[in-house]
Amino acid sequence: MSGADPDATTGRPGRGRVTDLAGPTDPADQAQAASTGPASTRSGPDSTGTAPAATDSMATDSMATDSPTTDPTGPASTEPASAGTGPVGLGTVGWARWFWRTLTSMRTALILLFLFALASIPGSIWPQRGVSDAKVAQYFTDSPQLAEWLDRFWLFDVFKAPWFAAIYLLLFVSLIGCVLPRTTAHLRELRRKPPAAPRNLSRLPQHASFAADLTVEAVAARLRAKRFRVTTGPGWVAAEKGYLRETGNLLFHVALVGLLVAIGMGALYGYRGNVLVVEGEGFANTVAAYDRYMPGQQVSAESLKPFSFTVEDFRATYIAQGEKTGQPLDFEAALKVVDAPGAAERDYVLKVNEPLDVDGTLTYLIDHGYAPTFKITDGSGQVAFDGPVPCLVVQPATFTSECVIKVPDARPEQLGLLVGFLPTTVPAGDEWVSVFPGAANPTAQVYGAFAGDLGLDDGRPQSVYEIDPERLKKMKPLVMKADPLAVGKKLDLPGGAGSIEFTGVREWIALQIAYDPGRMPALVASVVAVVGLVLSLTVHRRRVWVRIRDAADEPGGPAAEDGRPEGALRQVEVGGLTRTEGGDFSEEFAGIVSALNPGVKDAR
Repeated sequence: MSGADPDATTGRPGRGRVTDLAGPTDPADQAQAASTGPASTRSGPDSTGTAPAATDSMATDSMATDSPTTDPTGPASTEPASAGTGPVGLGTVGWARWFWRTLTSMRTALILLFLFALASIPGSIWPQRGVSDAKVAQYFTDSPQLAEWLDRFWLFDVFKAPWFAAIYLLLFVSLIGCVLPRTTAHLRELRRKPPAAPRNLSRLPQHASFAADLTVEAVAARLRAKRFRVTTGPGWVAAEKGYLRETGNLLFHVALVGLLVAIGMGALYGYRGNVLVVEGEGFANTVAAYDRYMPGQQVSAESLKPFSFTVEDFRATYIAQGEKTGQPLDFEAALKVVDAPGAAERDYVLKVNEPLDVDGTLTYLIDHGYAPTFKITDGSGQVAFDGPVPCLVVQPATFTSECVIKVPDARPEQLGLLVGFLPTTVPAGDEWVSVFPGAANPTAQVYGAFAGDLGLDDGRPQSVYEIDPERLKKMKPLVMKADPLAVGKKLDLPGGAGSIEFTGVREWIALQIAYDPGRMPALVASVVAVVGLVLSLTVHRRRVWVRIRDAADEPGGPAAEDGRPEGALRQVEVGGLTRTEGGDFSEEFAGIVSALNPGVKDAR
């Protein structure tokens, strides 16, 4: 029992065992007590024959093991060791026991939990590989020396760092070492009967007495009706309830272990990736089809579920009038899904927070935008490009977007075009702007057209959403900020370089595809943790004792079968305490007294 808990018998902290609250003893016991000394100096079970109750605090195991061991036959000797003998070392086994007890103590578990949270902070301060690779590369470009030192300490791969894994594993082992002994002790406590009633119940925090015609069996039955665990003895009844508090405490910690296991399962056997798909195009769940792919350590290309789908249509709905004009209402994508090769095609409407589920692999709708279609003819009269161009949104309120078109097959020179897309175009002085996110009056405005080497043949990867400014300086400008093109209109490039025609509007959707085998176990563990926490915070351990004594015999009254006058009342004494701090037992105790003696309305 931790130092904060009340004494198992009196409910008063720090008092120890009180001899006058012990259960009834026969003369033989009293004679033995007289020969061995006062009961308050003896160790072991109390006079009722029941062992001390198990502790409600998880820190008890470590506190108990850290306390000095005393000789059961007498006080520990304080005399120095005999001459010629040095201090005895712990040895390998002793150090191993000390390390295990320290690791599995509640203090160590709390320290590791704090370190686990602290170690996660760098992951939100510095960009992480696999999440923001471009920002990591930019960090090395801007601050190469600092980035090199950060990389040595795995600060760009925090959640894969050896020191992070060490904290994770130590916390995992520490929680298991805390939970297993506590579970064993709690199971023993569940099988243990409530201790016998103390002799003097008036010293307990809750106390009441009254006269009533009650028997031990009647009291036990009424307490069982209130869901107490009851044991009886000669003239007394002991009852206890609130074991769910410790059960909830154990459930909470077991759920934390389960949550750690679920997270580990997801990191090892799960994967996720992002892909952008334009209306009318499809996706097959293969590594090559992803724009960004992040597998777990135990995931291979063969681990991916072989499903595919085609984006038939995407619809975004906006408020058209009023103060909230342009605010989105709903997004949905119509898909044609094939769950496995050779399977029948099925329709599915993909919405936000309503992912496509194929054998546990979830496809989420996370973003959308416009992909206007263009037909570009080069200087030789050949069609060098014909198709959609995904544009990046620069003004979310109106979906004004910017597109980059690279035409490496154009002749006589390669072409690079910077185009702005306006979904609902209106004039604003000398400028053109979009006033609504829906494609009510779409136009495409060429901001710049350049001829020259795009640098696609030097083997260095490039982003499809931008042209390197240093590369643009080496290219020949053809057009700078032309008038907007409506659908079906064409712009001729000067110098016989070709033309660009705005042929239509499509939309693109950004999808995140994730497989996490620990998702459902993590959900179950989270629910169990919440249930366990609620039980441990709301349920209180409490005990009730009842003693029944015969009242003074009425002179001249007829005797009953049990040797007392017929109709005579017994003196009933009730005491109770709560074994956990912070619980108000007075109201429930008053209800118990009222149930035992209906004539008492309020026993507080």
